[in-house]
Amino acid sequence: MAWNEPGNGQKDPWNRNRPGGRKPDLDGAIKNLKARFGRFGAGSGGILAIVGVFVLAWLLVSSYTVIDARQVGVVLRFGQFSRILPPGFHLKAPSPIESVTKVETTQVRSISDNVSMLTRDENIITIDFNVQYQVSDARKFLYSNADVENGTIPNAAEAAVRSVVGANAMDNILTTPGTDTPAPDQAPVAGVAPQAKETLQQQTRDILQATLDKYDAGVTVTGVSFQNVAPPKEVKDAFDDVNAAREDKQSEENKARAYESQVVPVARGEAARIAAEAEAYRVERIARANGDVERFNLLLKEYHAAPDVTRRRLWLETVEEVMAGNPKIIDGSGGKNIIQLPVEGGPNATVRSVPGVGTVVQSATTEPATQGNAQ
Repeated sequence: MAWNEPGNGQKDPWNRNRPGGRKPDLDGAIKNLKARFGRFGAGSGGILAIVGVFVLAWLLVSSYTVIDARQVGVVLRFGQFSRILPPGFHLKAPSPIESVTKVETTQVRSISDNVSMLTRDENIITIDFNVQYQVSDARKFLYSNADVENGTIPNAAEAAVRSVVGANAMDNILTTPGTDTPAPDQAPVAGVAPQAKETLQQQTRDILQATLDKYDAGVTVTGVSFQNVAPPKEVKDAFDDVNAAREDKQSEENKARAYESQVVPVARGEAARIAAEAEAYRVERIARANGDVERFNLLLKEYHAAPDVTRRRLWLETVEEVMAGNPKIIDGSGGKNIIQLPVEGGPNATVRSVPGVGTVVQSATTEPATQGNAQ
């Protein structure tokens, strides 16, 4: 028969229906507990002993700390800064006398944000930027500012980005080499030179680091990156058209430069060749003129010494030079035959008698031809 079937109350496991059964006694349980503790639980001093055991255990547990290799510990004594604990096992005063806050110093933390801001030429652009930093001073990081990670750093980062963007024109920022948009070879806004994306990011990092140092934030900025720089959606299509035109312009300029690199060296080589030939001709003419002058001076000296002999020799040399390239007729009759010599020169020829030389027939277009007298 089951214990809860009617008829036999002796089967109740809780003894509620057993004759003479009674409810559990709380005072008896406390007495049994005191008996287990022995003398520590006897009298009013036993409670104090138990409390003392718990206090001793608490003191032992809270009197040391272990700092991980990637952390440092900032110790506060009665709420005031006491010291910095390096990685390792350290003893300290128990809580609440001293408390330890562990800070990761090797972890690279980052924040990202998307903001719209004005450029130098009063246009609006949207920038997605990311800032990476590490804790360099745990004490300043924890206690110099109310909320470094969620307040000071994001606000300072946005201010630094606005400062850099506000100093550049929109076309200069959107078309900087290294961004997603094509780069022109010059800035469209006068007085603003294009800067590389890395330069803008470095300027932002320097400004942000200087600001955080002024606030004693206790962090070192390791990097700033512009992940996306774009114009507002309302003017994106127009700006894409402008960029396409810049690409075409850049392509044509590249073709022109390629043609220039092919033609200019050839032209320079030709110019150098012509200049070299002209220099050689100049040197030759000067040398020949100097030689003629020297030869004339020598002949003049000989002429002053013997005019007739020198004149005769010059005539003979001239005749020899002229006759060397002309047909010749030799008369072997001793002057008995009459020989008709062709005179080249035509109607414009002139005939004159040169003393000591003979008759000279000179054409207006040819070298002088001579006829010697039979002497």
